[in-house]
Amino acid sequence: MIDRFTLDGAHVRLDPLSMAHADELLAASEEDRTSYVWTRTPDGAAGVVAYIDAAHDDDRIPFATYWKAADRVVGSTSFFPEWWGERGDRPPDVVEIGGTFLAASAQRTPVNTEAKLLMLTHAFEEWAVLRVSLKTDARNERSRAAIERLGAHYDGTLRRHMPAYGPIGGPRDSAFFSILSEEWAEVKSNLQSRLGAY
Repeated sequence: MIDRFTLDGAHVRLDPLSMAHADELLAASEEDRTSYVWTRTPDGAAGVVAYIDAAHDDDRIPFATYWKAADRVVGSTSFFPEWWGERGDRPPDVVEIGGTFLAASAQRTPVNTEAKLLMLTHAFEEWAVLRVSLKTDARNERSRAAIERLGAHYDGTLRRHMPAYGPIGGPRDSAFFSILSEEWAEVKSNLQSRLGAY
């Protein structure tokens, strides 16, 4: 288990997710739910408890996304680290960023941009990972566009990859994206420029 840690920026703080965040996560999840058609989002108080419990499975590193301007938690996101070969006490070789949902009021704000900048900076500059992966339901055009705006490379779509989240259900095709270590400097500059607009 990797020690839990906080990532702190100008707009956002990512705190280790715990049951202490349950009430704020519930409030965030109960905002306009039409924006969660393709996104796994807890539903109701029991759903929030189950979401937090599930987020602590295996080596997943879950965060509560705290928006400083609003003075509240507005969602959650996670690292999914992966080791190649012997793990030992070393950092992961690659990592996925996922398990992300944001309250409707926090969408199209600096929250997601800075959260991704904080996580990517940690992954590439602290852990020195070779690749960061991101994936989304192939039908989720809004999420795909947001990932592409990060500067991530579209790697392809895995058909019938997993069950779909949200009310539609059924099998899901997953669109996969990645950022390689040698691409990080350009991606970082792009994210910093975007944040500067705020």
